[in-house]
Order: sequence, then structure tokens, then C-alpha cells
Amino acid sequence: MTTYLLAGGGTAGHVNPLLAVADRLRERDPDAQVLVLGTAEGLESRLVPARGYELLTIPKVPFPRRPNRAAVAFPSTFRRSIRTVRELIREHGVDVVVGFGGYVATPAYLAARAEKVPVALHEANAKPGLANRLGSRFAATVGVAFEGTPLHEARFVGMPLRREIEQLDRAVARAEAAEYFGLDAGRPVLLATGGSLGARRVNATVAGSALALRSTGWQVLHITGRASEVSDPGLEGYRMIDYCDRMDLALAIADFALSRAGAATVSELAALGIPAVYVPYPVGNGEQRFNAAGVVEAGGGILVDDADFVPSWVDAHVVPLLAEGSRVAAMASAAASAGVIDGTDRMVALVDEALGAGAP
Repeated sequence: MTTYLLAGGGTAGHVNPLLAVADRLRERDPDAQVLVLGTAEGLESRLVPARGYELLTIPKVPFPRRPNRAAVAFPSTFRRSIRTVRELIREHGVDVVVGFGGYVATPAYLAARAEKVPVALHEANAKPGLANRLGSRFAATVGVAFEGTPLHEARFVGMPLRREIEQLDRAVARAEAAEYFGLDAGRPVLLATGGSLGARRVNATVAGSALALRSTGWQVLHITGRASEVSDPGLEGYRMIDYCDRMDLALAIADFALSRAGAATVSELAALGIPAVYVPYPVGNGEQRFNAAGVVEAGGGILVDDADFVPSWVDAHVVPLLAEGSRVAAMASAAASAGVIDGTDRMVALVDEALGAGAP
């Protein structure tokens, strides 16, 4: 029996690909032991047990960015985390560690190396995080979601996708999606979303452009997120909801998207051949702009700065685009050409390869 320890968490960007790989490992070998290493505070604390996996936790130990009390305590706390993971590896007889980045990944990688257990890792962002930059130096295999991600010995595998996205037949599901959202399956749909928490700029601009967007004949499915600060314009064919627990159906009915450029969002839209205007989140290390670069270069997306995404930009660029059915179709084809639908299987193949190679 093979025992896998999947390490990652904190955000959906780490947890969702982790769960996709975990599910595939369990599907193909029900006797395998699939364990997850995370923290008690991250998103994994809720999603992992709900999916039926045992969650092993260690304290969240962020790398200090400035000299302060936490920086003084960091070395001893970090060493303690590594020791804890080493004990877990020995206790459970772990055969391979599969890392997805995040706070727990670095101690997991270092513990695996100390215990001579092979490591496979996956990087979801085009601009890799600190944990995976370190882990890639001695990992047996390294998979990345985007071409050109600067990691040692990286191989492009795409994003491990949820089964409901991976197997989504958009044409078949369109009627169900239209009924679910109260839309007309026979008319095109523009999906606007900033993620589960919402995006203030995306929400304000889309709501402010409601009349112009509806004048094109397109319907609008606007998912505002839980922190919405906009009001429903109350137009026929304009459906505003604050949260969507059936994103598979939202993607089934979407013919074009206005969206942030998170790694999972870009990967899912491209894999399903949905063209988009991407509005990268303007705070952080700029990874969202890099995430969208490949599909934009292929012609399946348009990139616009957050500050420039205002109603006048929508009037000048989006409204005329939606009126050109042939251009939308061409962008959809280009998006699909840049997408990967079998990222889960590709990443699992790298896990198998790491198992076969053993520890360095």
C-alpha cells in the first residue's frame, strides 16, 4: 500500500489542485493512504475533512519579511515544524510527499529530504512562491500550471482540475445551467466574477456597465462575491448573485467572461475554451498578470489593468467585441488551444515518477 502525504493549504489556489490530485490517487487505488498536511486555520481545515481525508496539522509559520519579534522566534519555530513533519512521515510510513506550496510546504519538503522520501511538487502560479522555489531544488519532479514558470527542472502539466470541471460537457449542461440561473439557454451569456470574496473594481464596473452590456443582446451572470458593495440593476437578462456553489454550471453557460486572473480561474476558463477579459488583482507580487499571459498571447484573452477597467473601457472594448460573433468564436478557439483539461492526470504521472525515482 502506498502512502501519500499531500502538503499545502491556506488558499483555494493551493487546496483545490491538492484535492484534485488526492481524489485521483484515491480513485485509481482505493487501498492507498492519502494524508494531507495543512494548518488548523487555512481553508484546508474545512475542505479536506469534508472530502474524507485525514488532515494532519502543524502551526502556521510564515517566513518573516521584516525584523520583529516573530523573526526572532522563527528559526526555532521552523525547526520544530520540520521535526514534527519528520515524525509524521515516520509514523505513517509516507512513501512520497506531494507539495502544492503554502506555509506547510517548506517544512514538508525539508522533512522529506531529511527522511530520504521523494518529493513531487506542483506550482499553480506563473510566478512561483518561496516554498516551491526552495523545494524545486531537490524535488524528484516539478510540475507547473503555466508555461515558462521559472522553477528548476519544471515541466508543464497544467492545473489539476476538479472532476466536475474536468468532465464538464458544456453543451449538455447548458439547459440545466440556464434553468438554475434563470437565464435563456438560447442567448449568449457574459460571466462576470471576481472570485468567492469578490473584486470591488470588477463589481463596480460591470454593474455600472449593465445597460451597455445588455444592449448587445447578451445576458449577464454577475457573481459579486460575499463582500459585494453593488446593487442589482434589476434589468431583464441581468442575473446578480453574491455566491455560486455551482460554478460548473456557471462555466457551462458562459460564452465570455470578465474576471480576475487567479491561477485556477485562468486555467478553468482556458481548459473549457471560454474567452475572457482578465483584470489582474493589483496588489501582491503581480502573479495574476503572469497567469493570464499565455492565454492572452494565444489570442484567447484580453488583459486590462485594474485602474483602467472602468465603464468607459467596457463601452469602448467589450461592447463592440460582444457584437462580433466571429471574433468571440475565434477567441474561444484560441483559449482552448492554450488550456489543459487533463492536468490532474499529468500531475499524478509526475507523482508516480517521483515514487519510482526515489529520494535524491
